[in-house]
Amino acid sequence: MGHRVVSAPASLIVCLFLLLAGPALQAAETFKPYVLAATYTTPFEDVVRAARRALEENGFEVAGEYAPYEGAHVIVVTSSELGKLAAAEPSALYLVGQRVAITRTGEQTEVSYANPDYLAHAYRIQGNLQPVARRLREALGSEETFGSVGLSARKLAKYHYTFGMEYFDDPMELASYGTQSAAVDAIERSLETAEGGVAKVYRIDVPGAQATVFGVSMSDGMANDEKVMGIIDFKRPRQTANLPYEIVVVRGKARALHPRFRIALHFPDIRMVGEHGFTKILNTPDAVRKSLTLAAGGEWVEPSGLQGFDNRN
Repeated sequence: MGHRVVSAPASLIVCLFLLLAGPALQAAETFKPYVLAATYTTPFEDVVRAARRALEENGFEVAGEYAPYEGAHVIVVTSSELGKLAAAEPSALYLVGQRVAITRTGEQTEVSYANPDYLAHAYRIQGNLQPVARRLREALGSEETFGSVGLSARKLAKYHYTFGMEYFDDPMELASYGTQSAAVDAIERSLETAEGGVAKVYRIDVPGAQATVFGVSMSDGMANDEKVMGIIDFKRPRQTANLPYEIVVVRGKARALHPRFRIALHFPDIRMVGEHGFTKILNTPDAVRKSLTLAAGGEWVEPSGLQGFDNRN
C-alpha cells in the first residue's frame, strides 16, 4: 500500500518561508554613505541659495559653509535634536554637524548629503536620528542613496577597511589641555593663523556638555581637500559631502577620527590600487594627522615609517 502525499496549504508554506527567512531578510538591509537629494539644471548659485533656505525653513541652523574647490559648495547644519543627542552620546559629536553638498557636474548640479542612517550605525549611535533624516528629506529630497554597494548595520558597527586598519574607537589624540575652555581657545587661535594649513568651517558648542566640534578645511600637501578629492571622488553622483573633517574637543582633549577609518568609511568601495586607489593618497593619513595635530595646538613628531593605507600591522 503506497504512501499518500498531502500538500500543505499555500498560506502555510508562505508563513513558514517568512519565519525561516526573516532573520536573513533583515540582515540583507544595507546602507550607503550618501543621499542624492535632487539634480538640477538651474544655475549653481541659485541651487546653493535654495538649499540653504530650504534647510533653514525646515528647522536647521547653518553652522558654516565653504567652497572647497570650484563647482563645489558645502553647507553644514545642526539642530537642537542633534545637540541633545551629542550631549547624551559622545559618539554622536561626529554627527552634530550634518554635511550637505552642492556640486556642479557638467550641465547639472547635484544636491546631496551624508546619510545619517549610514553614519549612525558606523558611529554606534543608540539614539534616534530618524527625525533628523526625515527633515533632511523634506527639506532637500531623496532620490537615491549612493557611494557604495552597501554595508549592513552589523558590518558598519565594526567597520574597518582591511586588516591592520583603524576602527571607529581608534581615534587620533591630537592635544590635551587642563580645561575645556583652554582647549577651545587654543584651537581657535591655531585656526585663525591656519596652522598646518587648517582653517575653520564651523564651530558647534554642545549645550549641556563640555564638548565642542570644529569642522575644518585642509590645504597643505597630501591633506589638501581638493587634491585628495580629485583622486578618490571620481564617480557620479559626487561624494563632496565627505567634507569637511571634524575635530572633537571633550573635557580639554582634542581628537579626530583616524583618516584610515574616516576616509575609507566615506569611500568604502575604492580599491587599494589603481588610478583612483588608496595607494594614490598613500601619504594622506600622515598628512592629515600632522595638519590636525598642529591645528589643535599639539606637538607633531615625524613618524619613523610611512603610515599610509597599505600599512598592515
